[in-house]
Amino acid sequence: MNEYSIIEESTLRSFTESVFKSMGCSDGHAALAADVLLKADLRGVDSHGVARLTGYVRLWEKGRINSKPNIRIIHETPSTATIDGDAGLGLVVAPFAMKVAIEKAKIAGSGWIAIKNSNHFGIAGYHALMAVEQDMVGFAVTNASPLVAPTFSTERMLGTNPICYAFPAGKYPPFITDMATSTAANGKLEIAQRKGIDVPAGWIQDKGGNTTTNPHGLKEGGSLLPLGSDREHGSHKGFGLSATVDILSAVLSGASYGPWAPPFVAFMDPLPNQPGQGLGHFLGAMRVDGFRPVDEFKSHMDNWIDRFKQATPITPDQPVVIPGEPEYEAEIDRRKNGIPLIDVVVNDLNEVAEKFGIEKLK
Repeated sequence: MNEYSIIEESTLRSFTESVFKSMGCSDGHAALAADVLLKADLRGVDSHGVARLTGYVRLWEKGRINSKPNIRIIHETPSTATIDGDAGLGLVVAPFAMKVAIEKAKIAGSGWIAIKNSNHFGIAGYHALMAVEQDMVGFAVTNASPLVAPTFSTERMLGTNPICYAFPAGKYPPFITDMATSTAANGKLEIAQRKGIDVPAGWIQDKGGNTTTNPHGLKEGGSLLPLGSDREHGSHKGFGLSATVDILSAVLSGASYGPWAPPFVAFMDPLPNQPGQGLGHFLGAMRVDGFRPVDEFKSHMDNWIDRFKQATPITPDQPVVIPGEPEYEAEIDRRKNGIPLIDVVVNDLNEVAEKFGIEKLK
């Protein structure tokens, strides 16, 4: 049985910033990177919060993360750009790119940015919500560690490759769809490993293509499954979505794609003969008032949400859940009451603290 510790947001934020500073990040970059990770923990997306911090440290130690990147635009038009992240933290590179997308959208109506030579960028929702704050529709996708087998294969070829759209609303919090294109994100496997529990059937297949519930199945040569799990349940759709993300994020930007995507996980190293540079992202911002007045749109978003919340439930105790609603409620609770971390994660973080000579979490 895993025990939990409740840690105040300010304490965890200060700790995370100290780790990034110890890696050589500037104060500004450390604060931004910490903010992206804390946003995940606050919103209840524990798989992408500070539990991933040790992974960034590991990649930095391997020389795969540049803590002082020169992030720059290398190609652009009035509404598009390609950015070279200079092997920086994706937690820093992606917000830089989204700011460019927003500025282009202010002028051209929409802004679309392809990014190469980056690293894991945290939760896609963080970046998409930056656009929502400007009364824009936000879009964020990224390729990721090659852990997912395409339909009919046992070979790991694609990442969990999330897709995120975010829309502003009026009286309601933003509508935000932020999902992996695999049946489950790898971070959820890592949480299951730390808790010592099995994962549901349909998440993983073993190296022979058979379903397994072993959370260590990937390390033993297996693979994650596309959204849908198998052909009969629509895995070809998950494969198609994941492939689309890979092409937008990496083929379009000049990053490495498919099985060459540089992995975040510790048990894999990048393949030789890389066709591009680093991981890739693709971000977009679209002005709502490029289509209709913002107030009208928000009013109709509220009406849309109201109607769906009133949808007849299968059972009275489980109403329809609007995308983004649970995360919004979690953020309110955790800002007030603190962030729960399982003790295995706290111990991992304290090992990092000891390595860098910073104060441990209590």
